[in-house]
Parts: sequence; structure tokens; C-alpha cells
Amino acid sequence: MKLIKTFGLTLASATLCIFSLQVNAQEDPRSLEQLLQLVESATLTETQEQRDRLQRFQNNVNQRQQMLNEVIAQREEEEAISAQLENTYEENEILKAQRFETLQERLGDLDELFGTIAGVVGDTRSEFEQSLISAQYPGREEFLTQLANIMASDSQLPNIEQLERLWFFLQQEMTESGRIVKFNANVAAADGTQNNQEVVRIGSYNIVSNGQYLQYDATTGRLSVLPAQPPGSILNPSYYEDQAQAFQNSTSGFTRLGIDPTGPTGGSYLAALISSPDLGQRIEQGREVGQVIIAIGIIALLFAIERMIYLTLVGAKVRSQLKNTGKPTKNNPLGRVLMVYEQDKAMDIETLELKLGEAILQETPKLERFLTLLKIIATVAPLMGLLGTVTGMIDVFQQITLFGTGDPQIMAGGISAALVTTVLGLVVAIPTVLLHTLVKSRSDRIIHILEEQATGIIARKAESSDAASRASA
Repeated sequence: MKLIKTFGLTLASATLCIFSLQVNAQEDPRSLEQLLQLVESATLTETQEQRDRLQRFQNNVNQRQQMLNEVIAQREEEEAISAQLENTYEENEILKAQRFETLQERLGDLDELFGTIAGVVGDTRSEFEQSLISAQYPGREEFLTQLANIMASDSQLPNIEQLERLWFFLQQEMTESGRIVKFNANVAAADGTQNNQEVVRIGSYNIVSNGQYLQYDATTGRLSVLPAQPPGSILNPSYYEDQAQAFQNSTSGFTRLGIDPTGPTGGSYLAALISSPDLGQRIEQGREVGQVIIAIGIIALLFAIERMIYLTLVGAKVRSQLKNTGKPTKNNPLGRVLMVYEQDKAMDIETLELKLGEAILQETPKLERFLTLLKIIATVAPLMGLLGTVTGMIDVFQQITLFGTGDPQIMAGGISAALVTTVLGLVVAIPTVLLHTLVKSRSDRIIHILEEQATGIIARKAESSDAASRASA
């Protein structure tokens, strides 16, 4: 009996742990009857909780079913609306096609007019963007851009007002292209500063201000001074700038001015003229060889000038001595040669001839000084120019090897720079040859006078000797 009681208590404790019974455990069970009551009470509580949980689950299922039914109904409603919209879209497409066909029939020749106007608007806008007249009348491109966008987006003809304004701009461009106008505008200087000053527009060709040519930037709509002005001649580098200033200051009559005939189409001639290298840049392209050629050319010029001055002065003294051969002086070659005869008139003819020849030989080096150097420079300068050209062509071929022949402009520029030394060599050689010839002719003329006078003295000496011999005989 005691063992059965112990087993019952153990079983009851295990049952209470498994089901987690919510009981008041303040009082310990003292008998099997109390234990049974506790178990029965816990079972009833658990059964009630399970019923409540099942009821809540059923309520959730019903709620979700109701929501599902609502979504299905909404989908069916949306599908009906979609089908109705599809029918409406198809009907609108048919109506659109019918109305477009009616529009094409009513347009007739106006369709060609639409294409013509669209082409005119596009061409006019591109011309106005590059036109110098837009510097005086800004805002024309904006109207043409808006008109082009309207015609492109709406595919409709412009109205009468827009057509009249387009015609006005075309007429304005034609009229202003033949006028010379002065007006004030903001001009950007080379340092970036903005100045409001008077400018002169010569049709649609050029704009000048304060003796400088200006350019018009279509993107910003501003005028600015060209980075480089058109080069003039060697004697007058500011030839075109002086003309521009005189043209701006003139009030009547005709004034000479250089204009770019390609101005209405972008001013390509003026741009090419400005970008072409001037004399200083050409010389820099010759590099070291070109500098050496210029240096020896300057030396040759200085020597030739010195010889010209010296021989001119000596020639004047020799001609003065010719007028008075009886009184020789030491300040000229002829006087020094005559003094040899005057110092010993009694010497025999052979000795006198040798003495006079010696005197002439002493004067010859002074008269022919630097002539050999001028001849050498005239010979060496073209050879140095050829050397510079060969080295320049080697550089060009190296560039072709590295970068290919895709850009002919680079090749042309390299070949042009290589030929600069040849030009410099010829520029130095040709004047040097002419100067050498001129200097040598003057020197030979003086030497010829010396030889002529020496020969005359010997001839007179011989005649006097023969006359004395015949008189003694």
C-alpha cells in the first residue's frame, strides 16, 4: 500500500510537469483524492484554452477568405476597366488614322511648304550663328530655334506672325550685309577685360575696333580681339592695323581696308592668315642650323659694308691722286706706288719694274681683304641650309614612324619647317655673292689703276732711255 502511494505521487508530479498546469501549488496534495481533483481541474483548464485558440484560428481563416474575395472582385473590376480602355484605344487609333488622312488631303501642297520652311529655318539659323550681324542684333537665333522646335515637335505650320518675322530677319540679313555700321558693344581684350567701345562692322565680312580686328563667338554672343592680328609686310608689320584705325576714323570718301572675302562663311582666309607663322616664327623653325646661317650672313653683311666704305674712300683718294701724279702722297695706294719711283728716278728699268711690282703687291692684300671670306660664306651657306633640311626631314620621318600619316597637316608643317634652313641658306648666299662681286670689282678697279700707272711709268722710263741712247749715238 505504501509502495502504491509512492508510485501515484511520482506519476502525478510527472503529469503536472508535462502539461505545465497552472495551479496554485501553495498547498501540497496529501491524498490521492486531492491529486485527482487537481488533475481534473488542470484538464478542464487546458481544454478551455484549446477551444479559445481554435476559435481564434477559425476567425482568422474567415477574415482571410473575406479579404481574398475582395481582391478577386477588385481584379475582375480592373480587368473590365482594362478591356474597356483597350477598346477605347483601338477606337482612338482608328479615329487618329482617319483624321491624319483627312489632314493630309486638306494640306495638299502645304506639306511641301512645311518642308521648305523647315529647311529655310535650319539653314538660316546656322548662318545667323556665324554671322557678324548677330553681334549687333542678338536674339535672332533663339527665335529660329523655338520655331524649329515647334515645327519638329508639333508638325504644324508656323502662323502668319512667325512667317512675317522670319521674312523680316532674312531681309535684315541681306540689307545689313551691304552696310558699314558703327555701334557700341562690349569687347573682350586679350587680357580678358570687358570694355564698352565703338566698333565698325563692314557688312558681314569683318568687325574692327581701335585698329584691331575682332571675332564673334556664336556660343556666348560676345566680341573679342583676335589673339593675333593679320601680319603686314616686313617694312610695315602693322599695315592692316593702321588701315583699320584709319577706316574707323574716316567720315567720308574712300579709305583702304583689308577685309576677309570669306567672312560670311566663317572667315577662313583671315584665320589662315593669322595662323600662318610670321618671319620670326619662320626663323625659329630653322633651329640651331638656321641661327648659325643667320649669324654668318650678318658677318658677311658687316664685312661687305666695311669693304664698300673702305674701297669707296680709297677710290676717291686714288682718283684725286690721278689728277696730280706729280705730287704723290702716302694717304692712298697710288701715291705710295708713285713715291717708289720718286725716291730713286735713276734706277734702271728692270729694277724699277720690280720695285713698282713689289709696291703693288703690298697694296693688293689691303684692297682684297675679306673677299675670300665672303666667297667662302656664299659657298657654305647653301650647304648648311641643305644640312638643316636633311636633319628636319629625318625628324619628319620619325614622326611618321611614331604617329603614322593620318594627319597630313602635321607632315606638311614638318616639311615646311625643314625647308626653312634651305631658304635661309639661299637668302644669305645670294646677297653675299652679289656683294662679293661688287666689292671685288671695286678692288680690281683700283688695282688696275695701280698697274696701269706703274706700266706707264716704266714705259716712259724706257722711252727716255731709248731717246738718250739715240742722242749719244
